[in-house]
Amino acid sequence: MGATGLRALLNSVRYEVLPAKSTEDKVLAHVPRDVVVTVTASPVKGLEPTLDLAGRLATHGYRVVPHVPARLLRDDVHLKEVTARLRESGVDDVFVPAGDSDPPAGVYDGALPVLRGLSELGRPFARVGVTGYPESHPLIHDDLTIQAMWDKREHATYIVSNLCFDPRVLGEWLVRIRRRDVTLPVHVGVAGPVQRAKLLAMATKIGVGESTRFLTRHASWFMRFAAPGGYGPERLLSRMEEALTAPSAGVAGLHLFTFNQIAETERWRRALLDRVDG
Repeated sequence: MGATGLRALLNSVRYEVLPAKSTEDKVLAHVPRDVVVTVTASPVKGLEPTLDLAGRLATHGYRVVPHVPARLLRDDVHLKEVTARLRESGVDDVFVPAGDSDPPAGVYDGALPVLRGLSELGRPFARVGVTGYPESHPLIHDDLTIQAMWDKREHATYIVSNLCFDPRVLGEWLVRIRRRDVTLPVHVGVAGPVQRAKLLAMATKIGVGESTRFLTRHASWFMRFAAPGGYGPERLLSRMEEALTAPSAGVAGLHLFTFNQIAETERWRRALLDRVDG
C-alpha cells in the first residue's frame, strides 16, 4: 500500500475493546486520546458494563462509542434511559447492531426499530453506526443485509464492516453497496495483530455460554490466525489497497478489533506509522 494511503488509514482508526475489569487501565496506559474507542456489549453480561466503561472513558477525554445492541434493550423507555445516561456522560456517537441475544431482552428484534426510536427522540447522537457484512451473515442473505443498510441510511451516519480476511470479497462488497446507492462512509473492520493463543484465552474469559457461542461462530478466525506464517494486518491491508483507497469506495478509516490486546495493537500501529514516515 502506498505510504500516503496507509498513513491516512492508520491515523483514522477506531479500537474496539471488550468491557473487562482491566480494560480501562489498558486504554489509559496505551491509547492516545485522538483514537476513538468503541466498547462492545455482551448478551451474557448485558448493557451495564458497556455503559459504565463508556462513561468512565469519556470522563478521561476519549471519544467513546458504546455498542447498544437492539436485542439488549427492553423497550422504548429503556432506550430513552440509556440515551439520557450516555448524553449525560458526553457521548455523542453510538453503534447500533441487532445483537446476538436469543431470545431478545425485550421488544426489539433488529436495529431498525431502535434507529427509528432514536430519530423520534430528536436524533440525540451526532453519529450513529450500523453493521455491514462483507462476508455472508450466517442467518441472513447478502442481498437482505445490503437492503437493511439502505433502510437504515436515513437514521445512521456510518457503517462498520464486520471482520473480513478476503480482499476480493471486501472489494466486491464495497462495489455492491455503492451500486445500491448506500452512500454512508464505511469503517473497515480489521483484526489487529492478535495471536491465536491469546484470542483463545480471551474467549474463555467472557463466560462459558458466551465463550462457546463465540468459538462456534468464529471458528474460521482461529484457522486464519493459525495458518502458516500467522495473521498479519499489514499484509492484509497491502492486499486490500485497491479496495480501500478507491474514491468510490467511501472508506473513512479502519475499525480495529483488538480483542483486548490493546497494548499490542497500539505498538503495531505506531511501529507501522514510524516506518511509513521514515
